[in-house]
Amino acid sequence: MYKTDSHANFLNSYGNISEDVKEELLKISEFKSLKAGKQFVKLGEVPSKVFMLVSGIVRCYLSTESGKEFNKSFYMPLSFVGPLTALIQRTPSFFVFETLEDSEMYEVDYYKLLELCKKNESLNVLYSKFLETVYMMYEKRLVELISLDAKERYVELQKQIPNVDALIPQYHIASYLGITAVQLSRIRKK
Repeated sequence: MYKTDSHANFLNSYGNISEDVKEELLKISEFKSLKAGKQFVKLGEVPSKVFMLVSGIVRCYLSTESGKEFNKSFYMPLSFVGPLTALIQRTPSFFVFETLEDSEMYEVDYYKLLELCKKNESLNVLYSKFLETVYMMYEKRLVELISLDAKERYVELQKQIPNVDALIPQYHIASYLGITAVQLSRIRKK
């Protein structure tokens, strides 16, 4: 069984998942504890796993050839994490996924998950709802990048992660917003 009822409730928030299906999911999952700063999906790696973050914080970022990093997203507990495009296309990941603090997560074999989805309607519904959620997140992020200035994007981030300044280093927040740490400092003062 999952480590806590909240994990099972999280899965059930996407659809009604039976105990049998949860047991099947556990068979293709491994519970992991990772230290802060651990890259669990590396740039250029062809991934085969998707992750359910149980505790901690994860960032997803793009790294240029010169070594400059651009944060794409932050993940908080009880969210699914992974390089979806690379998984679907079975291609190298453009993104790096890294823990920002000590974290716990379930590592799920993505391709075995797809096989289970073919056999189980409730799991297939869960997967479809997960994809819908991911799509809506990306669409929201795109609208923010196109239509909001840096201060407005910062306010939106604060709504999504209320204590973001205490949880995530300023330079990571600035990168996510597409500004410098100095610009972020000025915004925070206002």
